[in-house]
Amino acid sequence: MNRYPRLFLFPLFAVLLLGCEPNGGAETEDDPAAMTDTTSSHTLTLAGDFDGPLGLQLWSLREYTKDDVAGALARVHAMGIREVELAGTYGMKPAAYRQMLDEAGLMPTSMHTGYERFRDSLNVVLDEAVTLGVPYVGLAWIPHDNEQPFTDAMAREAAAHFNTWGAAAQARDLQFFYHVHGYEFRPNDDGSTPFDVLVAETDPDAVKFEMDVFWVTHPGVDPAALLRKYPDRWALMHIKDMKQGTPTPDYSGHATAEADVPIGTGMIDYAAVLEAAEEIGLSRYFIEDESTAPLEHIPQSIAFLESVKF
Repeated sequence: MNRYPRLFLFPLFAVLLLGCEPNGGAETEDDPAAMTDTTSSHTLTLAGDFDGPLGLQLWSLREYTKDDVAGALARVHAMGIREVELAGTYGMKPAAYRQMLDEAGLMPTSMHTGYERFRDSLNVVLDEAVTLGVPYVGLAWIPHDNEQPFTDAMAREAAAHFNTWGAAAQARDLQFFYHVHGYEFRPNDDGSTPFDVLVAETDPDAVKFEMDVFWVTHPGVDPAALLRKYPDRWALMHIKDMKQGTPTPDYSGHATAEADVPIGTGMIDYAAVLEAAEEIGLSRYFIEDESTAPLEHIPQSIAFLESVKF
């Protein structure tokens, strides 16, 4: 699912809600008006071993922000979530969108934009990040021919850009990051991968990484082991689970919506992943739900994370 390149070509269709699902009750996926019902507000209680901070990638509610951004944001707050990762501004000026987030009681701490926008409009992107007040600014897709493998040479070219963009972000007191998407882990004959190239050829201070646990698992990589392999490079995490029986390894960077299931119900050992993430001192965690039923799934995901033990 190569979502972020399309996101900024069509900003009004971009969605900001990362994996935060409603609390059930009378709300349904067919009733966008229910997004504004905050009468069943949930208080987030991380009573297990996971202590967050837990946020939501707003892309998760993309179908609801099309019609009612303010209502969708209110629903995030009602779920108990107070922190969000942005995936666009829905055509609003950054200052106006930040005001809407403030009014909803939500704090943006990270944002995604497209590779091409970094390449062609770097200062504009960084200006937006400063106005929105996010400390982390990054991207989730490196343009390449989807019918061809992502290669070490492609990774080296991207790494050179990342170093430039990361240094520029540092100068603005921002942290640049790259969100992995699965295609980077196709092994070479010697067992190395293009992701290893991205790590080796980027400045460890200027360039950090966001682990999407689904997209690390999809190509057959152990996410807990990968966190420990590069403990100083991971800053952020997308938490989402994979349906039992999903074929791996798959290096396409694409999957069906049906493969995305509530956290704790799929094939990923989240106790092991979260334990490793805590061990290396990961900074921020965002639920992301790319299924067709986020309002059903997200509350289940929150409940799991509130009580998980490791």
